[in-house]
Amino acid sequence: MADQRSATLYRMVLPDHICPFGVRAKALLEQNGYDVNDRVLASREEVDAFKEEQGIDTTPLVFIGDEKIGGSEELSAYLANA
Repeated sequence: MADQRSATLYRMVLPDHICPFGVRAKALLEQNGYDVNDRVLASREEVDAFKEEQGIDTTPLVFIGDEKIGGSEELSAYLANA
């Protein structure tokens, strides 16, 4: 692909739990040719602070360019319509 598309993914990866929706979002992005800036939230405190800062209830959260896409469901819809 001539122009490299990039996305930023914020996802929860805790010592005792890896969010399956974050794994799915990363796979979807990579399958669709995106270079993924994988931003791991590695503690419950990081996750909670990020969700509060972004005004969201769950992770993951995907940005494509400066556009806030949402979680894995919203990402699926976005990619289906791209």
